[in-house]
Amino acid sequence: MIYVVATLTIKPGSLDALRAPAAACVAATRAEKGCIAYELFHSLADPEKLVFVEKRQTREALTAHSKQPHLAAWREASAPHLVSRTIEIIHPGRIEEF
Repeated sequence: MIYVVATLTIKPGSLDALRAPAAACVAATRAEKGCIAYELFHSLADPEKLVFVEKRQTREALTAHSKQPHLAAWREASAPHLVSRTIEIIHPGRIEEF
């Protein structure tokens, strides 16, 4: 089992534009094979910070997720609003960072 924590910083005022595309991505991702949990959190302290937390059965399930059309749609919709993104993939015994 692996966990993924993706922290996004968005441009000020972008949250409303990202709500619908994020909701669509979350719903479709939860239906993927190998997805145990997929949540999106919005920081109360920093209105420009979003955090995706996911739990996957395997690294292969995560790799398959990265190729899904709904993730491509999310990336396209969020690109104009994105300032930065950090992704940590947490395996038993090690962490990958992107």
